[in-house]
Amino acid sequence: MGAVSLGIFCLITSELLPVGLLTPVGDALGVSEGTAGLMVTVPGVVAGLCAPLVTVGTARVDRRHVLCVLIALMAAANAAAALASTFPVVLAARLLVGVSVGGFWAVAGGLAVRLVPPRHVGRATALIFGGVPTASVLGVPAGTLLGELGGWRTAFAAVGALGAVSLAALLLLLPPLPPSRRVSARELPDVLRRNRGVRTGVAVTFLVVTGQFAAYTFVRPVLRDVSGVEAGYVSTLLLGYGLAGVAGNFLAGPRDPRRTLLAVSVALGAVLTAIALVPGPVPGTGLLLVWGLAYGGVSVSLQRWMLKAAPGAPEAASALMVAMFNFAIAAGALVGGLAVDRISVPAAPLTGAGLMVIAAGTVGTALRRGRRRPGPGGSEGQLPQGPEAGATVPGARGRTAPKGKMGRIGHPA
Repeated sequence: MGAVSLGIFCLITSELLPVGLLTPVGDALGVSEGTAGLMVTVPGVVAGLCAPLVTVGTARVDRRHVLCVLIALMAAANAAAALASTFPVVLAARLLVGVSVGGFWAVAGGLAVRLVPPRHVGRATALIFGGVPTASVLGVPAGTLLGELGGWRTAFAAVGALGAVSLAALLLLLPPLPPSRRVSARELPDVLRRNRGVRTGVAVTFLVVTGQFAAYTFVRPVLRDVSGVEAGYVSTLLLGYGLAGVAGNFLAGPRDPRRTLLAVSVALGAVLTAIALVPGPVPGTGLLLVWGLAYGGVSVSLQRWMLKAAPGAPEAASALMVAMFNFAIAAGALVGGLAVDRISVPAAPLTGAGLMVIAAGTVGTALRRGRRRPGPGGSEGQLPQGPEAGATVPGARGRTAPKGKMGRIGHPA
């Protein structure tokens, strides 16, 4: 699991690296900060498309081999970006990063149920997805610092080298993982159509992540223009943001995912509103740390929501969540860029705050619906978990619970 977490760390660092480099890349290649935000939008769109495509297209392939190929592609893409002389070439390299992120995350998201006993799935999922906030702790701040010290090309090259290290770790540490069950192209829309819990989880993913990246993509301009933070301190503040995010990830891991996401959405809505309106480096620093703590619980909570909503189809549910997660990253970067270019820098976090309010309402509705209609269903009441709900039995090479326990695809009877 440590090797998989390192892989996710490398991929998320690669995907989010431009957040701290928008200004230097834009200046060097002659584009605005809003246009430079396409370095986040492009891989987000591609990752959203590739999450289900890779899951289905590699259904017969050992999951270890799939992860290794994708991490190697990410390393090569970052090397190409480091050597690019024009902005379109950088965007082409970022497209390949999107392929890697979408495929790797979708496959890795369902591995915890195969690697540990059912009672440890929550903590194992938190460990695997610890790579997401840790990328904010080390990846984005380190990339920003490298960009300040040696230029943005050095930052991209360093992430490519780290990808090579991650590839070696996967080859050495991850056991063979033959596919336990095939995921067909038909199963993905079936799970989405027939399982209300999955549909709600996908909608919440879109709202929360779009709101997050409408603001976070432009955190550097926000800290500069609203909080008055000097450029040299941005990487240090992002380090604090990421440390808070790691704490949030492990605090959220074992908790009820819906209640956690309700609290996170409310907190993020308040924080993004305040950071857009309250000037000064001291308030800005405090708000950034609370922002990191709250957002740190998002990835693991969304993943656990989907695994509980469709315990019999973990890879399909994970692929749907990862696809929407990455589409939402792209949408957030695009919406935030439009807000910055056409209105003002504070408009980006205010847009994010509005989406968080809608997300909180959506999660609250799901919780009320569950209380009104208690029962064993995966989309109502207490979400099921474990083999008794039809999940694949870890280590059983594709064996599932008795047929009588399962009704609709990915939805316990």
